[in-house]
Amino acid sequence: MEVDRADGRNPNQLRPLACSCSILHRAHGSASWSQGDTKVLAAVYGPKAGTKKNENPEKASIEVIWKPRTGQIGKPEKEYEIILKRTLQSICILTINPNTTTSVIIQVVHDDGALLPCAINAACAALVDAGIPMKHLAVAICCCSAESGYCILDPTKLEEQKMKAFAYLVFPNSILSVLPEGSSLVQGEPMEHGIITSVTHGAMSVDDYFHCLERGRAASAKLSDFLRRSLQSKLPGDLSKAG
Repeated sequence: MEVDRADGRNPNQLRPLACSCSILHRAHGSASWSQGDTKVLAAVYGPKAGTKKNENPEKASIEVIWKPRTGQIGKPEKEYEIILKRTLQSICILTINPNTTTSVIIQVVHDDGALLPCAINAACAALVDAGIPMKHLAVAICCCSAESGYCILDPTKLEEQKMKAFAYLVFPNSILSVLPEGSSLVQGEPMEHGIITSVTHGAMSVDDYFHCLERGRAASAKLSDFLRRSLQSKLPGDLSKAG
């Protein structure tokens, strides 16, 4: 069953994408990312000497600070910080700058649905802008499941509220690596069709989840292509041309 969406999109259609890098002059790297009316700014500072308490000094540390558009940070934002930190740790090469901390600041400009995936996409672009060593790029998508079993990609806030459940999915955009010149490729990285992060909210059956995964994976190719084109001037040539 298909569904009519208020903005006229089909269930698999993403909202218009926009990405800009190097927008904050005092940050070591920065990016803005928007999908439709959802917009997030990401700023990267570091790597700075020393790691946070309870972090392994033999590896680089990443801290994430989430700044809501208005008001104080609450439980959902704290959860976003944890998910984002774990995701970024999995795609960054933490052994190259041991005993350092890189700070990623997320500033919400406007939330009209799929906020966390937009923040992950913005953070990834900002890390590339800052020249942080990465195993690979990553792209994030939100996929919603309705009572009747259909699923839609990249929901607006209103669509999110109407759905019984949704999943935040993060995929590696390529098996190629983003590495400093002279480094050898990292072995054992996730394959092209692997998944980096998966977070679900609400009650979703196994079949519904795999349907979302299938839809999300297909859309991740479009997101990956857009991200590579947006970052083309900052990436090694082989990655910017990767299919």
